[in-house]
Amino acid sequence: MLSLQLFGALMAVYSTNTALAAPSATMGMRAVCDGNTPSTRSEWCDHSIDIDWWTEAVDIGVTREYWLELTDVNVAPDGVSRTAMAVIGLIPGPTIFADWGDTVIVHVTNSLSASLNGTSIHFHGMRQNNTNQHDGVAAVTQCPVAVGESVIYTWKATQYGSSWYHSNFALQEYQGIFGGIIINGPASANYDEDLGVVFLNDWDHQTVDELYAVAQTNGPPMLDNGLINGTNVYGDDDDASQTGQRYDIIVTANQAEAADSFWMRAIPQSACSDNESTDNIKAIVYYGDSVTTPKTIGYDYTDSCDDETDNLVPVVSKAVESADWSDLAIATVGRNSAGLFKWYLNSTSLLVDWADPTLGQVLTGATEWETKNAVLQLSEANKWVYLVVQTAMGVPHPIHLHGHDFFVLAQGSGIYSASVTLNTENPPRRDTALLPASGYLVMAWETDNPGVWLMHCHIGWHASEGFALQFIERYSEIGGISDESSLNDGCSTWSSFQDTYSIEQEDSGI
Repeated sequence: MLSLQLFGALMAVYSTNTALAAPSATMGMRAVCDGNTPSTRSEWCDHSIDIDWWTEAVDIGVTREYWLELTDVNVAPDGVSRTAMAVIGLIPGPTIFADWGDTVIVHVTNSLSASLNGTSIHFHGMRQNNTNQHDGVAAVTQCPVAVGESVIYTWKATQYGSSWYHSNFALQEYQGIFGGIIINGPASANYDEDLGVVFLNDWDHQTVDELYAVAQTNGPPMLDNGLINGTNVYGDDDDASQTGQRYDIIVTANQAEAADSFWMRAIPQSACSDNESTDNIKAIVYYGDSVTTPKTIGYDYTDSCDDETDNLVPVVSKAVESADWSDLAIATVGRNSAGLFKWYLNSTSLLVDWADPTLGQVLTGATEWETKNAVLQLSEANKWVYLVVQTAMGVPHPIHLHGHDFFVLAQGSGIYSASVTLNTENPPRRDTALLPASGYLVMAWETDNPGVWLMHCHIGWHASEGFALQFIERYSEIGGISDESSLNDGCSTWSSFQDTYSIEQEDSGI
């Protein structure tokens, strides 16, 4: 049995490859822990999958250090040339490996000298316990990193499993600045061999700046293609999940007698988005040294855009205190005074300033924020937060919360009411979950991590158009875990760069 880490990194569609490419360049080696064998994957060193990492910290005293340089590139991953951005010249970028309990240090250098873009890197799904300043969100936890400058992110691998990192500046992640994260640790099922990551991502022959201009005036465009591990073909020649979500899957390789090669298909769901290459986002799985073109046909499926969580039961059981109140956040879309589409939560379209991040305002003693900053304060420690996100729009949205794994208490169509049954006994826990079209998502989490945390739709256009909120959690404790001097230094450098090159902010700031 083979283990694969399957990633979805989608803007509103997906991406592909004609042959299963080798995993992205990796940095670091997998540790070998006593007991973690093909038949005992639930064990890891002196720990096991039964440990509740929410309450029991694992620290093995190892530091993993990585250096990432971001550059402008010309690429043709599906045969059509265009400009893009890359991490050490790669799309997707190199996978960051660590072990459960490691300290991870990532040096990021901005060499985007052709596009004159600032940047930041967010480590998606990493809870950043007491390291809010290293969450990597431009205009929220830091100023963008100017061209020619570097930033150092440091965080603890308090969880294990598969995730990804990506730029959190404008729409850069859809230009190519993203890569995998694998935190080695115990697993809930046994397997023989880990084959690394399979990355599915959107791809278009226009740049994201060109696409964003279309999206603002005419709504979401149809994308051209998708990539699997950074490559695909474009066209009809067969010879050649929700955004931010990921799964570890086990494949039992026992079909060699049926065929020596198989198509692996990434099929965009039309209920989620439109893609011109729906039937041509494919990779090839080979047995042995075969180089034949597969003749396998696709599996029949129901075209939908739903989280299928009914069979997802967390191994470490946790319950949620019964909700005695709920905040209701209403998601809508409309045109602003300039005729451009903007998304709104609670009638507010988020707008934050690259040069004046919210964390910096907290550190200088600010206690009031403008309505456009979409700030909600969570002052008390270790209290339950219950949030209902509701939309009447016929468009689904992957909702991502920084700094927390939240409990999914309910998802459904129609209008949320008190009659909806909430699952409070070991519900699924996620950092990204789907708000169904014309429906609701009920979330809960504890205020156990001080900081300024963003919650937003992970569809690129929607976040850039303001579909987001900020939670300032445990305000009084944030100063004690932050380095105001380094934040100010980065902001000073950014402001100088922005003024020198007359850089204008044209989106929400995130």
